[in-house]
Amino acid sequence: MTAPRRFGTEDSKTRPVLLDAAARLMRDEGYAAVTSRRVAVKAGVKPALVHYYFRTMDDLFLALFRRGAEANLARLRHALASPQPLHALWEINSEPQGAALMIEFMALANHRKAIRAEIAAYSEQFRAAEQEAVARALRRSGVDAEAVSPAAVTVLMASVPRIIVMENTLGFTAGHDEAIALVEGQLRRLEPGPAQPSPGSYPGGTAEAGSSS
Repeated sequence: MTAPRRFGTEDSKTRPVLLDAAARLMRDEGYAAVTSRRVAVKAGVKPALVHYYFRTMDDLFLALFRRGAEANLARLRHALASPQPLHALWEINSEPQGAALMIEFMALANHRKAIRAEIAAYSEQFRAAEQEAVARALRRSGVDAEAVSPAAVTVLMASVPRIIVMENTLGFTAGHDEAIALVEGQLRRLEPGPAQPSPGSYPGGTAEAGSSS
């Protein structure tokens, strides 16, 4: 019998290098640019090595998404421990590189069922935690949950940054500053005081899959 094909281990130093290369390509040129040959060139390795670590390109996309999702969930847990959790959630959702990558994953999901299922499962988990945090913050501020739905606030906080990123790629920015000012003004009303960086945040960092749900 033919021995089963062996694949690279999870703890290999090469595997994250390949994922980093795929993330840069996806963010800068779109998911269609992520091929085994392009990833290999970006990572400085031979193309065959990509398939040594990832059986198919879907496996690579799933690994990239899961890595980003886990990082984003960790940031969310830190954000919920912040003195200003709503500010911290807005910061996560507004990280431009993460938002851009999530948009690409959503576009990819239209053609890949496995990716679509993974994004849906992650989004439900992230959205539920976000909504709970928003509900607590609204209660602390004395806001009636029937008048201001925590679910609606959560969707708006996730959607506004994505729309801004999408329109920025087209060179269309009308209303962006006003929308950001409106959201941040409401955040200051709900969480008075100087905004504090969320625990675990890092300048220019990205959770890759998603900045937000």
